[in-house]
Amino acid sequence: MRTPRHPLVPHPPRRGRPSRLLAGLVLTPFLAGCFAASGGEDGAASGSGDGSRLRVALAFPPAENLSPYGADATILSRLGVTEGLTTLDANGAAAPSLAASWRREDDRTWLFTLREAAFQDGTDVTPAAVAASLTHATEAEPAPAALSGVTLTAKAEGGTGVRVTTAAPDPVLPLRLSSPGLVVLAPKAYAKKGTVDPAGTATGPFRLTEVTGADAAGLDRFDDYWGGRAQASGVDVRFIADGTARANALRTGQVDLAEAIPVAQAATLDAGSRRETATTRTTSLLLNTRSGVFEDRALRAAARAAVDTSALAEGVYEGHADAGAGIYGPAVTWAEGKRVRPTGRAVAGRPGGAAITLATYDNRPELPEVAQVLKQQLEKAGFTVKLEVREYSRLESDALAGRFDAFVGARNSLLDTGDPLSLLASDFTCDGGYNLALLCDKAVDRAVGTARAAADTDERQNATMAAEAKVLGTDAVVPLVHQRVVTGVGAGVGGALLDPYERTLVGTGTRR
Repeated sequence: MRTPRHPLVPHPPRRGRPSRLLAGLVLTPFLAGCFAASGGEDGAASGSGDGSRLRVALAFPPAENLSPYGADATILSRLGVTEGLTTLDANGAAAPSLAASWRREDDRTWLFTLREAAFQDGTDVTPAAVAASLTHATEAEPAPAALSGVTLTAKAEGGTGVRVTTAAPDPVLPLRLSSPGLVVLAPKAYAKKGTVDPAGTATGPFRLTEVTGADAAGLDRFDDYWGGRAQASGVDVRFIADGTARANALRTGQVDLAEAIPVAQAATLDAGSRRETATTRTTSLLLNTRSGVFEDRALRAAARAAVDTSALAEGVYEGHADAGAGIYGPAVTWAEGKRVRPTGRAVAGRPGGAAITLATYDNRPELPEVAQVLKQQLEKAGFTVKLEVREYSRLESDALAGRFDAFVGARNSLLDTGDPLSLLASDFTCDGGYNLALLCDKAVDRAVGTARAAADTDERQNATMAAEAKVLGTDAVVPLVHQRVVTGVGAGVGGALLDPYERTLVGTGTRR
């Protein structure tokens, strides 16, 4: 049955707003890189004309009703709907967004000064609204990945300030608050208990106006956006899980932007339509350490020893990826020089035909191919492997519940907070909110805790790599490849925002 199309929110009245001087404290970068604006610089439009609507194909349909607290958060940020207090700049440092500036008052307290801005429902962005929005995020179940292991409180301070206090010192809090899962929404977003609705309640240059189930969404320009009027009048989004179909939609002119073009399809696009971006995304094999075959450390070691990562990088990814070196790849430029050799690994045992279920998703079309190659490698090592492939939204809950023995997934190490340590906390600690390996190891938790306490950049990086070594020593995860992604950009399209964190795609300067 066709899913009905629902209008979500009327257009709010437009109001003029004076700009404020931007002043920001920029933290020392964790990542050296740059954003690529396809066909021009991102910036506000001159204000003349309405502009054409953009047509965008995304790989992942909403899995959680577009809640910003889970996997759907990046859909909203990539489409220019939601914003947080901070963002990441081209070097991976915290930069102003809804907060014009901030300062650290003591080890556990930061004061953020807000810029003048409006929500898409026409109400003002006030300290009370911001504090309430952050409080709702802390109460979400499960908690956003950026808050894994972190307890914070937010309170309004005067007419422009928000004071954020953490239970333990958090030297990277401004980075953490850049997470797509910690966006600021109007009070109206939380009107229905137990849910959060970003439609017409966010602050970005485009406001969500309609959703057609998991098939499509519509966005209109938000004319009162603090960063200037967007050049496109709106965005029409299609969620196309099949990678070949996304490439075909771009090739035939049905869409203007298509994310995650499969390696096999990249060569079929005109050279001018392909944009390859080095990312901080790593494809990994995660092993269920809580139950089943891989509860046995020796069999996890056997699985790790069976994997040939070079065959994946050159074969499946056709050179558009690097063989897995660790949880952090080449795009985290300081990681390789600080990498620590894992210790305490178990001796590989004999699988003896042990039966396992290996799962992955097809939104990223290379993953089923990776899983098929892994199936062959694991069977050669003595495992009996059943392969299960689904669309991601139909797979995530079962993976988190431990219903598979092994899982192949692609994860951006800087997506959640911009701080590489946060990925270890959310994915590999006992209380981690995205712990697909279901790992609970006291040595790992201690190493992550030690790194969290480090304020000095060099010290924190060293401690992060020591924690990475502890995780790898458990054989709960086998890094496979570090990805470069291909985005399809139609002829005449400019200002696409391609960044290594995969948080952005459409901005005020994106146009056709």
